[in-house]
Amino acid sequence: VQAEPSRPNIVLIISDDQAWSDYSFMGHPDIKTPHLDKLAAASLTFGRGYVSAPLCRPSLASMVTGLYPHQHGITGNDVNGGTDRAALDVPLREAFHKHPSLIKTLTANGYLTHQSGKWWEGSYQDGGFTHGMTHGDPKRGGRHGDEGLAIGREGMKPVTSFIDHAVAEKKPFFLWYAPFLPHTPHNPPKRLLNKYVKDGRAADVANYFAMCEWFDETCGQLLDHIEDKKIANNTLVLYICDNGWAAHSTRVDDPAQKLWKRYAQRSKGSPFENGIRTPIMVSWPGHLKPQRVPDFAHAIDLFPTVAAAAGIKAPSGLPGINLLDAKKRKGRQTVFGVMNSIYNLTVGEPADTLQYLWCVDGEWKLIVRHQGKDTTYYKNIHVWDKKPVRLYNVKDDPNELKNLASKRPELVTSLRKKIDAWWKPQVKAK
Repeated sequence: VQAEPSRPNIVLIISDDQAWSDYSFMGHPDIKTPHLDKLAAASLTFGRGYVSAPLCRPSLASMVTGLYPHQHGITGNDVNGGTDRAALDVPLREAFHKHPSLIKTLTANGYLTHQSGKWWEGSYQDGGFTHGMTHGDPKRGGRHGDEGLAIGREGMKPVTSFIDHAVAEKKPFFLWYAPFLPHTPHNPPKRLLNKYVKDGRAADVANYFAMCEWFDETCGQLLDHIEDKKIANNTLVLYICDNGWAAHSTRVDDPAQKLWKRYAQRSKGSPFENGIRTPIMVSWPGHLKPQRVPDFAHAIDLFPTVAAAAGIKAPSGLPGINLLDAKKRKGRQTVFGVMNSIYNLTVGEPADTLQYLWCVDGEWKLIVRHQGKDTTYYKNIHVWDKKPVRLYNVKDDPNELKNLASKRPELVTSLRKKIDAWWKPQVKAK
């Protein structure tokens, strides 16, 4: 079947564990990301993008379904209740796959669809992809991507071969490119690491900076292949990161850092900006004017945006918006999200392991602390935080150094009402 020009190819690039500021196009003074800078210059670029949760599995699940974690059921990485994680996960995944998904919708509408990189929900076939890398078999170590995690780190052949196949078949395609980059292990090529090692810079910082550039290189290889195949003008490219990250040594002055050695507190697994904020980009040559916009974008927007571009009807009731619609973008004042316990979730009871609810409303951000069940040592990411609410002006204070909750109680009350109005009906519905 010949692909009509009105049906664009779709490429979704997902970074893994990268803070919102850690790109040269976002103003980082040291990290070099020339390929993503080029994409940003050709995109509708949102500097104020957010994910639904600062943790890979629930975050990715929200991108797939267009739903929040307490709606799609994936609130953490593992089911509470035992050591056989794979067996406990089966009914959770089965329930998740009953939700309409971006991938299944595209596949059902004639798209060839390919999975590479991070993927938690079984095999690529389980997710509705026609092609892919992840087998998801726990007997062979199948977990969060397994063989798919080689993409980028060990070359780009699986995705470039898929693109070649789709072009030869004259079929529109969707590519899920979610490499295990710049995620740990931070083992960048020496040629890149040498660019970032310098006196006074901690080793964990230098390694991470080099990993960010390595990830950028792989994005360049992917985008260059699309150019070489002469299909760039009919390809919609979207970019997002699953959650933030910061090196442990960047917060050594924080007393809470003594509780957690893997990475910095207030980054991955937290509702602070370094956990939940990400640039989001949408590029579609000839259809979308490249510009940097101050509007909010959110992970839940990917499904309705892609559906609109592909001329496909999205499921009714999705909470996100079509980012191509300027009127809808400008009409949005507030974005919301959650954080549950990282390594234990209670099936069907999203409030049971709830740690935080948050919203960003204009320039103001409210974080509401909850004390949900946490049965693992990952509780050390949250246990230090005794503040019931935190209020920040993220325009003036993007590093969230000044909690203004006690100075603006009326604002705390109004934003908390917004969070309650957003959260409670959805939880009760479950």
